[in-house]
Amino acid sequence: MNEPSRVVQIGETCSSTLTLPLESIKSFATLVNDLNPLHHDEAYAAQSRFGGIIASGTQPVAHFMALLATHFTKYAQSLGLEFDFKLKKAVHAGDTLTLSWRVVDAYWKESLNGDLVTLEGSAVNQRGETALLGAATILVMPEEAKRPED
Repeated sequence: MNEPSRVVQIGETCSSTLTLPLESIKSFATLVNDLNPLHHDEAYAAQSRFGGIIASGTQPVAHFMALLATHFTKYAQSLGLEFDFKLKKAVHAGDTLTLSWRVVDAYWKESLNGDLVTLEGSAVNQRGETALLGAATILVMPEEAKRPED
């Protein structure tokens, strides 16, 4: 049987909001070498099924993953192990997303010196539409697990 978690509590949540202005979408897509004209060319995107510029899927996903690291490193060390994402709805220029994660399971893993944590999450736009669903497994280690000075 798994030992109870020592660092993370089942039911723990974290959330943040993210607004994606047009220039942010273009810059991010360029940065990650996503040259799809839906992220760069306003005339092209206007004629598409989306009616305008949309974010590269990598952009909200990157922010969604980063939220976990930002949250857990406030009081511990964390390391992402597995992520699964479903892109449900395009994120349009100017959309504001509410990104949320919830711990659904956590247990102490002695060999890793930390809690193995399972989370479920979503990103919902300002219209109440789910744009992104996620599942994650991360390792959260107590602060004292830091490597000793050499």
